[in-house]
Amino acid sequence: MANRFNLKNVLGNIENHAVAAAAIAVILMLLIPVPGVLLDFLMIVNISISVIVLLVVLYTPKSSDFTSFPRVLLFSTLYGLALNVCSTRLILTKASVTGYRNFPGNMLKAFSSIVTGDNPLNPSTTGLVIGMVIFIILIIIQVIVITKGATRVSEVAARFSLDAMNQKFFAVDSELNSGYITDEQARDKKAAIQRDIDFYSSMDGASKFVSGNVKAGIFITAIDLIAGIIAGVAIGKMQFGDAASTYSRLTIGDGLLGQLPSLLLSFATGLIVTGNSSEEVLGDQLKKQFTTSGYVYIITGITLALMSLIPNFPWYLLLPVGALFVFTGYNLLRKQKASFAKKLEEEQNAQNKKAAGENGEVSPVVPLDPLCLELGYALIPLVDKEKGAELLERVTRIRREAGLDLGLVVPKIRIIDNMTLAPDEYCFKIKGIEAGRSKIKLGYYMCMNTGAATEEIKGEKTVDPAFGVPAVWVSEDMREDAERAGYAVVDPPTIIATHITEIIRSHAAEILGRLETKAIIDKIKETNSVVVDEVLNTYKYTYGEIERVLQGLLREQVSIRNIVAILETLANYGNMPHNNWLLVEKVREALGLQICLQYVDPHDPSRKLSVLQVSQSVSEKIIQHCVIPNDGGQPFLAFDPVDNRKWISEVSSSIAATRERNYFPILLCSTPEVRQLVHNSISNELPEKIPVLSVNEVVAAGKNVNLEIIGEINV
Repeated sequence: MANRFNLKNVLGNIENHAVAAAAIAVILMLLIPVPGVLLDFLMIVNISISVIVLLVVLYTPKSSDFTSFPRVLLFSTLYGLALNVCSTRLILTKASVTGYRNFPGNMLKAFSSIVTGDNPLNPSTTGLVIGMVIFIILIIIQVIVITKGATRVSEVAARFSLDAMNQKFFAVDSELNSGYITDEQARDKKAAIQRDIDFYSSMDGASKFVSGNVKAGIFITAIDLIAGIIAGVAIGKMQFGDAASTYSRLTIGDGLLGQLPSLLLSFATGLIVTGNSSEEVLGDQLKKQFTTSGYVYIITGITLALMSLIPNFPWYLLLPVGALFVFTGYNLLRKQKASFAKKLEEEQNAQNKKAAGENGEVSPVVPLDPLCLELGYALIPLVDKEKGAELLERVTRIRREAGLDLGLVVPKIRIIDNMTLAPDEYCFKIKGIEAGRSKIKLGYYMCMNTGAATEEIKGEKTVDPAFGVPAVWVSEDMREDAERAGYAVVDPPTIIATHITEIIRSHAAEILGRLETKAIIDKIKETNSVVVDEVLNTYKYTYGEIERVLQGLLREQVSIRNIVAILETLANYGNMPHNNWLLVEKVREALGLQICLQYVDPHDPSRKLSVLQVSQSVSEKIIQHCVIPNDGGQPFLAFDPVDNRKWISEVSSSIAATRERNYFPILLCSTPEVRQLVHNSISNELPEKIPVLSVNEVVAAGKNVNLEIIGEINV
């Protein structure tokens, strides 16, 4: 057992390091003489490698699947040149001593005799001439036809692959955003595109190895012939005729033996660079494409039959071949007719089943798209792949930013055209319900005065759809003037993307559903199964209860990215009745630092949190008028109409005064219960969302924020 195990390890090490050993051996072949028998074996290996590479190319469906081909080509080329060096050394050192008959290189003599076509022991001048002519023809075919064509195709393929790269990536992003493919499929498609680009870029350079190998072969053959004759006459004391006969034959054999593998590699290179992106091997492609119509072969057979009537044409060959083509075409037509009848029958059966389903009582339910962006026809260029598809890239970025900002994995946004919209209008829908719309002027830029403008810019007045800020449309030639004047200049794709971002932020609670909640929990379970098991199994929280807690946080723009802390808080209060609004307040206390830091200037080292405090007397009055629904729903403030108007009026005036002092309005309440009631009472009354914090949240933030009370709300 031990011996078998050791042998297995040895074989494994040989397999792992075989390529490195082969590379070193090729380098040594350039320096160390190789005996004739070993040289014959190495030449046989060279031919075998070339045949294997050619067959691998033929059986590889997609060209870029053979990713190692450029390096294999380089290695094979160097190996062939090393053999040329070894054979040259052997010819120059041994031929003048042994002569042609006793020369140790049997492969060289074999190839020489095959091409010259005469007896190697009694050579003739005609055989030498024929061999040299055949050798020259092979060189011309390889240099002018195969190598030059493969090199040109490699250059064009590399250029077009690089030019089409961005469009292909945009197409994948479009499919991802439309929901046709998953994130994993998008990554696989982009990796395949990158692999194609890398392959054709490498082949653009690797094809030069083939052309260089051919040129080197010609040069080496000339050296073998000239230097061999000189060495045979001057050093080996051979007669000039004998030297010319011996060295020319060995040179022809060496040249053909070197050019045959090179020709096979050139052919393989031409095949692989002229391949396409089909998943079928070449044989299947030819079978499919050459059997599209039987009439092709029938017409060809009739043409050959007519040619047999021409005098002096070999009718005894033309007629049988023509008849064979006609018979082949007839069989193809018969098979195509049967296939068409079968396909027609299947389609008829499918239509009958569909009609039966439509007449039945059960009808299919077409689900709504979670998120959908509808565009008027004039805005379609924003998602046109041929024109850059800028909006597609922005939409992808929106989904990524929403995940980082709110912790919410935004569903794929489907982008469609809607002919019922105005040409320059777009509409964003959440689960089929419109959440926002606006109009865009393509070719124009929206300029907004953020307070830094030094002069007024003339243009068509409008309103920024995301924030409701007054703005103007300016043409492209006025863009630089607007930027110099201090305006914030935004292009159409950014306008739409920003608007969608704000819609998603304000409607995040509506986007989060039961399925998204389960996906979040399942993902956390992979890394923190303890807290998930405690929440779901020990304290029996349902996905619906967790969903409502997360929605309560998102409704007030609180990120749920720290889902572990949220679940731990739910587990901490798992013994309490599962009151959703109370659990939301407990989670907010746990996330106190995160919430407070949302409203602190990140550039202020003191981290000052400026708030408007709800007075104690108002807080007591709010508690007295609190109503808690019997179904466990959110509590609400039941002021009488007069007191309610006074309350909303006081809050509005306090917020306005705070803004005049250049403060961002934030309300602070004494308890979580009061905070919940205050938020519920003003959320539907005020045109903007005002953050409402509780003292418990500020206490949880500790010394990380400095609380500053800038006013008090007192009715």
